[in-house]
Amino acid sequence: MNDTHNETSANNRRLGLTVLASAVLVLALGYGAWHWFTGRHQENTDNAYVSGNVVQITPQITGSVTSILADEADMVKAGQVLFKMDPMDAKLALEQAQEQLGQAVREVKTMFDNNQTLSQQIKVRQADVAKAQNELSKAQGDLERRSPMSQSGSVGLEEIAHASEQALMAKHNVDQTLAALEVAKDQLTASLTQTKGTTVAQHPSVKRAASKVREAYLAMHRTDILSPIDAHVAKRFVQLGQRVAAGSALMTLVSLDQLWVDANFKEAQLKNIRLGQNVTLDSDLYGSQVTYHGKVAALGSGTGGAFALLPAQNATGNWIKVVQRVPVRISLDPQELKVNPLRLGLSMEVSVDTSDQTGALLTTQPRAQALSSTKAYETDEAQAQAVVQRIIHDNL
Repeated sequence: MNDTHNETSANNRRLGLTVLASAVLVLALGYGAWHWFTGRHQENTDNAYVSGNVVQITPQITGSVTSILADEADMVKAGQVLFKMDPMDAKLALEQAQEQLGQAVREVKTMFDNNQTLSQQIKVRQADVAKAQNELSKAQGDLERRSPMSQSGSVGLEEIAHASEQALMAKHNVDQTLAALEVAKDQLTASLTQTKGTTVAQHPSVKRAASKVREAYLAMHRTDILSPIDAHVAKRFVQLGQRVAAGSALMTLVSLDQLWVDANFKEAQLKNIRLGQNVTLDSDLYGSQVTYHGKVAALGSGTGGAFALLPAQNATGNWIKVVQRVPVRISLDPQELKVNPLRLGLSMEVSVDTSDQTGALLTTQPRAQALSSTKAYETDEAQAQAVVQRIIHDNL
């Protein structure tokens, strides 16, 4: 009886061990197959974080904030007014610039008018010279006719002296009119030098004053601080009534539909990573319930330590090797971001499928178009030019 029981127990143990060994073998074979077909083509890291374009809103002029039209977490559109500044100083500067432009136009127009006046004066001086020369010829002729008569006594010495005096006065008058003609010509030459090859609107004095008007006009319109992009307000630093200087940070905008992930892979993991490879990502925010899909967009040009504020000095003291990491940028699917929005700085788990080795290690072509641009400020210059043209027209 005991022998039968012992034999049954041994058989059960052998069966259990056989089943266990089979299960281990199956798991090993399954893991081996998974590793061969999939696992060896995966590079994973949890050292990955969401990044995006952080746009600092700064004023272009100095002034006091009178209105705040957007706050943290608000959605703003490109061209929307975020803040308003006191416009009185800018308005006064614009009025002064407009008055100076009007005065410059009138002064230059007077210069052009003077050219006509000086031309007429030259004609008058030329007529005076011709008249004086005629009088000189007449006086000299009278003197020449009377001089022989003085020898015969038919003409007195007093009359000869008078004729001689008239000839001298006529000669002096010719010299004066010639001098006056040269002065008029010099004045015309000097005046033409100021206006030659230009018009009233294109004269340097007018253009200089017009530049001041455009500058003042833009400064006045820049009292409204606009959003350059469609974005969400991440942080607001300014308060109502605050006196702010040009270039000071007032607000931070983040475009949550243009995010990417910076994954920091170890050096040994970069061997098979190429541009364009498929990437799956999980966020700590949503867990495994939401999976994002992306592609390798760029590989960093250096390790994080190389660009640190205080980089390591490995040539000093005792040296200990530290595994370095290189940032790899992962682009995300915009549609998935729209359905499940992310935030800057969130942690991500990244898995890169390295089976496709056709991509490049580094970008080899320069960017064909602007990375980003805005049209929020394009209309200001055209409007300022219209104001300048109106002032010039009104003062001509």
